[in-house]
Amino acid sequence: MKVFLLGMMGTGKSHWMQLLAAKFKIDGYDLDSLIEAHQEKTIGEIFESEGEAYFRQLEADSLRQVDQKNKYILATGGGTPCFHNNMHWMNKEGLTIWIDESIGILASRLSAEKSHRPLLKNLTDEALVEWLQTKLSERTAFYSLAKIRLQGENISLNNLTKLIHQYA
Repeated sequence: MKVFLLGMMGTGKSHWMQLLAAKFKIDGYDLDSLIEAHQEKTIGEIFESEGEAYFRQLEADSLRQVDQKNKYILATGGGTPCFHNNMHWMNKEGLTIWIDESIGILASRLSAEKSHRPLLKNLTDEALVEWLQTKLSERTAFYSLAKIRLQGENISLNNLTKLIHQYA
């Protein structure tokens, strides 16, 4: 079983990955954390020193390296599905789940974290909402290719577990 959690930043992908990995007693990974550990830099430092194109290639390479394991839950970065044919690859390799929270919830969660997120660090709260709306609009075509979409109040450990059992 390989499960890929995707969606906008702030949806709780890493949180759900940890809970699901414990529930299924398999490995759980956060793709950004794997990249940071391997590069010995934060995502922000990679963006600043090397640029987004470099990061996106590194992300695609790291995504495929995780696949050396047979069973895992992986929390992807928000943009992961949108580059280097990653969405097609994830759908071929396992179960993709789009965790889809509202813009309002995302903005409230991310407002306090802006300094830690390279794409958000210089945005006002109002600009953050606009940025989230624009990014979601750009990414929806990729996210909608996921095998499962869970929205708002339907996102729970119980629902995620049931869906994984159905598809895995």
